Amino acid sequence: MLKRTSDDAPRTVMVAGGAGFIGSHLCERLLAEGRSVICLDSYRTGSEANVLPLTNHPRFTFIEADVCELPPIDEPVEQIYNLACAASPSNYQADPIHTMLTCVLGTRNLLAIAEQNGASFLQASTSEIYGEPEQHPQMEDYRGNVNCTGPRACYDEGKRAAEAVCFDFLRAGRVDARVARIFNTYGPRMRADDGRIVSNLIVQALAGGPLPIYGTGEQTRSFCHVSDLVTGLMALMNVKPNPGAPVNLGNPEEFTILELAELVRAKLASGAGLAFHPLPVDDPTRRRPDIARAIALVGWSPTVRLADGLVDTIDWFQSTAPLEKGVASSPSVYGMG
Repeated sequence: MLKRTSDDAPRTVMVAGGAGFIGSHLCERLLAEGRSVICLDSYRTGSEANVLPLTNHPRFTFIEADVCELPPIDEPVEQIYNLACAASPSNYQADPIHTMLTCVLGTRNLLAIAEQNGASFLQASTSEIYGEPEQHPQMEDYRGNVNCTGPRACYDEGKRAAEAVCFDFLRAGRVDARVARIFNTYGPRMRADDGRIVSNLIVQALAGGPLPIYGTGEQTRSFCHVSDLVTGLMALMNVKPNPGAPVNLGNPEEFTILELAELVRAKLASGAGLAFHPLPVDDPTRRRPDIARAIALVGWSPTVRLADGLVDTIDWFQSTAPLEKGVASSPSVYGMG
């Protein structure tokens, strides 16, 4: 096992899925705090552009690989963050078998590296494991209401299985594993075409609309800015002792989709109309985290309000997104990550 030096010495951290939306922000923050970072990504949904500014950093290493078929990792690591899975329905449903294997086989492979190195491990799970919740808000001891054979099962059930593997490794004393259940996250570096509700509405508003609303628009979500989420992930990884249970990370402020659409239109002074479409299969109608455990055990709660966080998100899309009507009209608009 790796022998750790003093707590203030630079540590090598692996971020699987590090070229993705959340992963790239995490890599950036870790480097800023003096860590050495190994970023592992297959570019299935991640983007080279997300990590391009980091490639010349002396403490940054990139490995293009799939977690299902990992190459040998020669450098010792002290922490592993596993964010290696597509998080929006349009992406994870494109190859559902690979999504399931990424969740289960990929997590097992990364846990094996953690065990070999005596490294701490953080699994990025999801609020999707609660399915169409019958408890509101959702607490971590709620076992969920998931359609285990539906079109979203590759992700929902894959993440539930990944959690089980992590806690089996923890109970066996093999890996110091932690699990974060991530609720809807937004911010710069979201893909314009990934079908998530925030990116959908912003891109369509910039293109002149109409804004796509699936179902009645009365469905609720709780939106956490990526800067808050990264802070929460790092806090959960480093807290002592290990909480020994999953921890919700999300913003408990709850908004209907119609309220979000109105906020986007107001920020852009847009007169775009609304276009209503049928609700996708198994799309949850309510979602809000109970974060009492994060506050009590991890000392974390979000600070960025949605109205404020939309500003840099809109700026990002204004500077990068192709503004073509219809670009964001996928029916998979309510992906969680």
